[in-house]
Amino acid sequence: MTERALVIGEALIDIVERDGAIEGEHVGGSPLNVAVGLALLGRDVDFLTHIADDDRGRRIVEHVERSGVSMVAGSMTASHTPTALATLDADGQAKYEFDIDWQLSGTPEVAPPLVAHTGSIATVLEPGCRAAVALLDAYHLSATLTFDPNVRPSLIDDDATARTRIERLVERCDVVKVSDEDLQWLEPDRTPKQIARTWLGLGPSVVAVTMGGRGAFAMCEAGTARVAARPVQVIDTVGAGDAFMAGMIDALWTQDLLGAGRRQDLRRISLDALHTMLQTAALSSALTVAKAGADLPDRATRDAALNSPGQ
Repeated sequence: MTERALVIGEALIDIVERDGAIEGEHVGGSPLNVAVGLALLGRDVDFLTHIADDDRGRRIVEHVERSGVSMVAGSMTASHTPTALATLDADGQAKYEFDIDWQLSGTPEVAPPLVAHTGSIATVLEPGCRAAVALLDAYHLSATLTFDPNVRPSLIDDDATARTRIERLVERCDVVKVSDEDLQWLEPDRTPKQIARTWLGLGPSVVAVTMGGRGAFAMCEAGTARVAARPVQVIDTVGAGDAFMAGMIDALWTQDLLGAGRRQDLRRISLDALHTMLQTAALSSALTVAKAGADLPDRATRDAALNSPGQ
């Protein structure tokens, strides 16, 4: 069994705007950020996406490969590289407008992964969303499957279809991470805890919910664990949820709970292990929001913060 992660999903260029002025362009995309985050933590990662062989696409390739991620062959067949206009408010919160074409074809030429992750646009936007789900199904025999809906309402034409697709992915996956904002969009009449409990009953071993400044909680068969948000000066929240997702996967990897052969062990994860996972993820997220853009921490940075006085 290969000790590698496979991340499937969109890569794009975030064009950041604040107070009506363009501040810059950053490589982005939720799955890309997760792939980069895992690689910066020292994990071996393959990334399957759909970008073009243009200036922006080559910038994405340079960024991910510099971070240690391996681009899967066939990822550069788009007509143009996707973009997202990220407009920041006074608190650094981002709203997005997308220009993206999402397609996948064929099976990636990679060894069966230990963990396969997808989420966000890749799981709801036609036609590629169907192929992404099919790939997850194919990797169920080897890999822990992880999912972050990371809902982008501006790209969703049919809310009901999107909600159904998200629920079906929750059923398929072993680990699900979701924000309280996503849950508000998905089921506005229910609390995050109610929805998380329902989702846990659909099949996952772990369901984690992030709540911004109010911290995060996660549910498993053994119960619920919670962590407070780490005090930090927020520069912007771009990549915060992706850093949290990468931190979760990395923590479970360290605990030897990944891979299809560990599925039952993951199902029986202890509350202590779940709490450790949340702490690790929350720290990765806090370090990310303290910097501009999706600048996720490497392992040395995160370990230094974890071991610093007062932590």
